[in-house]
Amino acid sequence: MQNNTKRNNNSGVSDTELNSVDPEESQNNFFERLPLEVTLRIFSWLDVQSLCRASMTCWSWNDKIRVDDSLWKPHCLAVRAVCKKEIDDDLKSGYSWRDTLLRNYKKSKVKLEWLSGRYSNICSPINLPEKIMYPMDAETWGEILEAELKRCKNHKDIIALRV
Repeated sequence: MQNNTKRNNNSGVSDTELNSVDPEESQNNFFERLPLEVTLRIFSWLDVQSLCRASMTCWSWNDKIRVDDSLWKPHCLAVRAVCKKEIDDDLKSGYSWRDTLLRNYKKSKVKLEWLSGRYSNICSPINLPEKIMYPMDAETWGEILEAELKRCKNHKDIIALRV
């Protein structure tokens, strides 16, 4: 115990100075003290939902996340797999990666469900889950119809093979 006291006294840092840092303030400012590159690297590992939640944590995080378009690009490219035309058109129009993602994210989720056949067995518009529907243009509905017709043809081919 005395050895520790001697080391502290010999180090030139008094106990008062060591205890002067408020632990709560230190915790709140930890992220602020990181270099911007490290902060952005941490944010880059987040999925879309976590990135949005992190941006609501504090003004500082919101500013960093909102301004850095590179954080949104990979998520936008993932949505592009479903909404290629929409994403490409938005980028050509000068929208940022973040804005492009915001404009197309929900549509891509609904479109993917349609294209994957989630609603193939629904016989009436009343049975469609309204809360997750999203307005889509005629071209998108054309893609969905083509996928449904292809699915029907494949289904008929399977039935014909069984008979």
